[in-house]
Amino acid sequence: MEEYEPDLVSVIDDEGNQHQFEILDAIETDEKRYVALTPVYDNPDEAVEDDGELIVLEVANQDGEDLLVPIEDDEEFDEIAAIFEERLSEYYEIGEENE
Repeated sequence: MEEYEPDLVSVIDDEGNQHQFEILDAIETDEKRYVALTPVYDNPDEAVEDDGELIVLEVANQDGEDLLVPIEDDEEFDEIAAIFEERLSEYYEIGEENE
C-alpha cells in the first residue's frame, strides 16, 4: 500500500514568519502557473479554528527561483479561483462565504 505524502511548501510572510502549506492543486496556463494552498498546523486546535479559506497564489520565477506571489488583478484572481473551486469541489466542501 502506497503512503500518502502531502506536497508541502514553506512561505515566509512580510514580517519574516514562516508558514507551512499543503499544495492541493496546480494550474499551468500558456503564460503563468498557479497553486491552491491550505495551511498546515502543528497544533490540532489551530486546524479546528481555521476558516478553511483556499489560498490561491501565482508561481513567479525570479532569478531562477520559484516564488509564490499574490495575484494582483482581481479579474484574473476570480477566474483562477473559480477553476480551482470547480476542480477541488469533488474532494472538499467549497461554498460561498456569507457576508
